[in-house]
Amino acid sequence: MIEGAAIALDRIRGGRAAQSFVFYGLRGVGKTVLLNSIQKSAEGRGFSCVWIEAPEEKSLLALLAPALRAAMIGLSRGEKVRSKLGKALQALAGFAKALKVKFQDIEFNVDYKPEKGVEAAEEHRTALVLFIDELQYVPEDQLASLIMALHRANQKQLPVTLLAADLPQLIGQMGRAKSYAERLFKFESIDSLDAKAAREALVLPARREKVRFEDDAIASILAQTKGYPYFLQEWGKHSWNVAESSPIRKSDAERAAVIALAELDNSFFRVRSDRLTAPEKRYMRAMAELGPGPHRSGEIAGLLGKDVTAVAPLRNNILSKGMIYSPAHGDTAFTVPLFDGYLKRILPKFEKEP
Repeated sequence: MIEGAAIALDRIRGGRAAQSFVFYGLRGVGKTVLLNSIQKSAEGRGFSCVWIEAPEEKSLLALLAPALRAAMIGLSRGEKVRSKLGKALQALAGFAKALKVKFQDIEFNVDYKPEKGVEAAEEHRTALVLFIDELQYVPEDQLASLIMALHRANQKQLPVTLLAADLPQLIGQMGRAKSYAERLFKFESIDSLDAKAAREALVLPARREKVRFEDDAIASILAQTKGYPYFLQEWGKHSWNVAESSPIRKSDAERAAVIALAELDNSFFRVRSDRLTAPEKRYMRAMAELGPGPHRSGEIAGLLGKDVTAVAPLRNNILSKGMIYSPAHGDTAFTVPLFDGYLKRILPKFEKEP
């Protein structure tokens, strides 16, 4: 994936067409780390990079406009500063206009006529790369404007592109925002590691420090983490810390699991559950009662003693907070792996409505 993104950026810098990249998956699979790695590499190869974490309450442009302006000013430095700065701001004005610049929390104006394209980037033989994390929080009208701007740039083979990370629901959001989105973007799924890769994630770093895991310890960790990278890191770290010597044994892994879950409950899981209202927590606790998921929306509503239509607004609120997604029509699943277990630990009793 990193190599594919690097090739796409080189194509765009060379004036050739290439799709933008969207990495999607559940929480804790490494999407942000992947974006960071690609950004670091791109900056080292002379690309002009802009990083944004999409806000839930603020418009995308409120963050994007000043970041773009700073990038364009950076491109303008050197000889003929005033002329190049003018071109940079004109390019920004054209891009911002395509984004429908006026939102409730910002009105962005540039005192230059919009130019067709990003000539400032072309002049420097580079490309402007937008990195947007948590893109699923961008409202569909703003998402449509962003897609439209990228579409125009793509049609004119201009040196600007997007790399984004988001939860699985964004694919549907982008399709609803603009029907041609699937042609503009290469959607890459980031998921849990398979058994071989998960094993190597534990074994190889330890081996470099001349420490090994016993096979039954590895099996225990893989069973509990389900191969999710963030959880593998946590279980591996705590197994290392509790073990008195090499090899790390199953008993060490079991002790580590208690510590890892306690830490996750107080941080990774808790910061997400704290965003939920009491009715929303009960809805998700009903999901947990059914297991890891995905689950039919009707089954969840049945446990709550209500019709699907009655709980639909509640489900939509939880969807908007990025806590659940719909992998298929009528299905509901957690966006946070192992969240069903957490809900059962903090809310041990669930009484089904009559």
